Amino acid sequence: MSAYIIFIREKTIDKEELGLYSQKAPAGLAGHPVTPLAVYGTYQVIEGPDVEGAAILSFPFLEEAKAWYYSQAYQDALKHRLRGGIYRGIIVEGILNNGSEKDEQ
Repeated sequence: MSAYIIFIREKTIDKEELGLYSQKAPAGLAGHPVTPLAVYGTYQVIEGPDVEGAAILSFPFLEEAKAWYYSQAYQDALKHRLRGGIYRGIIVEGILNNGSEKDEQ
């Protein structure tokens, strides 16, 4: 079943740390089946408190999303994101397999 990682930036604390994250994060993508669907583009909050932006990453399976997030390469970048801002991050399993077929229940 497909999976999505959603990051929501609530508040920037340190722009330099976020800059370091932006430099290091791409290296963490190597070897992982990730497709960025949205990365801090134009948005409109329709419920809840305002945010500074959001990113949505797609993976073929939940296990692959976890493998990417917990990989050493991404963890090396992550520490800078967490020092640079207040974020919420979730992994959610989709209802479609690879975006095209319903999974068997």
